[in-house]
Amino acid sequence: MRKLIIILLLTALHPAFAQDVVYSIKTDIHYYTDSINKTDKYINERCILDLYYPTKQKNFATVVWFHGGGLTGGSKEIPKALTEQGIAVIGVNYRLSPKVKSPAFIQDAAAAVAWAFKNIANYGGDPKLIFVAGHSAGGYLTAMIGLDKQWLKADGIDANDIAGLIPLSCQAITHFTIREERGIPDKQPVIDKMAPLFHVRGDAPPLLLITGDREMEMLGRYEENAYLARMMKIAGHKYTTLYEIQGYGHDMTAPGLPLLLNEVRKIVAEKNKKGSPSGQ
Repeated sequence: MRKLIIILLLTALHPAFAQDVVYSIKTDIHYYTDSINKTDKYINERCILDLYYPTKQKNFATVVWFHGGGLTGGSKEIPKALTEQGIAVIGVNYRLSPKVKSPAFIQDAAAAVAWAFKNIANYGGDPKLIFVAGHSAGGYLTAMIGLDKQWLKADGIDANDIAGLIPLSCQAITHFTIREERGIPDKQPVIDKMAPLFHVRGDAPPLLLITGDREMEMLGRYEENAYLARMMKIAGHKYTTLYEIQGYGHDMTAPGLPLLLNEVRKIVAEKNKKGSPSGQ
């Protein structure tokens, strides 16, 4: 675990990712098929995404971003800190409780990521450089679809093809909204198949866990992530990193997003190095 004291890294503004690039945005793209949208009014209304991308650049990385809101609220967003950085950002809406029950929102998250894999090349992006990230409930969705392979498999995608998982302040135990659906008190921790911790595995994509200060975070949030990081390493995963951002509580995206960008750049650089003709 690495502690950070309100560090906004200057490397997060690396000019190589931002100079002389033109960006475009396409909004309200349906990520389910027309046949599904026509048969479900709520899916047609809610299951849409926005795509922000560099228009004159090729083989760029993409971050699929899931908003927070406890699985009961919130709307798709393109975080400003991720714009003009030489990458694409996909902001995703997903269905919400109580209009739907679990696992509908997890299925939506997987469908949105599958859309990215199947379509980003049409906009110039590299489908081998798709990262999944989100804050709070969005972090939970990130971890679930990245660690439990069944969700993306339903859309014909191998979760191991994700370039990196970057959940911010995610719930690593079973989410409190899902526990509430089952009549379980919010202070009673549960780890079952609806918990990222249930699906620790050594062959998962690189995992960067970011939380706020353990003394300021939501109930047990840092400790859940610390346990997830430890169990991933015990399972043989070599690419798990945990950051605790001191001085910030649950609302820690401002210092967290530069860390996300650094992780994206690091992995992109490593993949490009491996793919170079000389291998150097």
